[in-house]
Amino acid sequence: MTKTDDRPTIDTARWLYLYENDCPAPAAAELPALVAELAEALRHPDPDIRDGAPYVVLRTWIRRDVIDGPLRARLGAVMADRFDDPEIQARTFAPLVLDMIVGRGDFDPAWLAAFWRWFPAETDLRGYDPGLGWLHAVAHGADLLGGFGLHPEVDPKEMLALAAERLVVPTGELFAQQEDDRLARGIARTLTRPELSEADSLGWLDAIETDFAAGRRGAPTVAAHTSNAMRTLRMLYLLADTGVRIDGVPAPVRPPHAEALKRRLTEVPALVFQGA
Repeated sequence: MTKTDDRPTIDTARWLYLYENDCPAPAAAELPALVAELAEALRHPDPDIRDGAPYVVLRTWIRRDVIDGPLRARLGAVMADRFDDPEIQARTFAPLVLDMIVGRGDFDPAWLAAFWRWFPAETDLRGYDPGLGWLHAVAHGADLLGGFGLHPEVDPKEMLALAAERLVVPTGELFAQQEDDRLARGIARTLTRPELSEADSLGWLDAIETDFAAGRRGAPTVAAHTSNAMRTLRMLYLLADTGVRIDGVPAPVRPPHAEALKRRLTEVPALVFQGA
């Protein structure tokens, strides 16, 4: 049993047992309380609890439909509310859980609205903290962005605009734990939506181009957020060229307007090099 301050008790021995025994389904009557405990575990400051056996059990139960639609919906509402939590690890693990749920096919506009408010506004962009473990606001948010971007009830143009907004927000934090790669993957998945026109697939880059141009005027160094965006766009170019992996699809998928996208991805970063 684990308890920190006034936090609910997490039965770590039970979750480890379930993890080690292929995550068997519990009795139906026990499931709501167990899911509530898992939700608490996924906000715990101890990374061995938050990012350990409970995470794997929750992911497995969602994939296997042990947690049914109504219970997933309640869990999704809890995670959406968590974007306003005062504790960073609670905020940054909420998108991981929501991505499990959205990837299962579920959707609630309130989840998307909460994510929209949080993702570009989050200021704590540390990838890893020695005490709290993995935080990864950008990487975890990028995974959910890609999940929403693939969902048929979500306008993919909104997700592309959200990605651009995240990339132009000034920050002093350089992406150091593959946040740029994860964000590029989320964008690339969104760009595979067949209903996107060429203009839609390229238009979101205008905001980044404007930011790059403004940042070069009189700036002695490249801003951290500009460096982050540059590296994200480089990886996006690679994914546009080779394709991106999507669950359930046997081969990597290229965006329908990949060649035009690649041309645009060479034009936008060129502004950063002008006068360098």
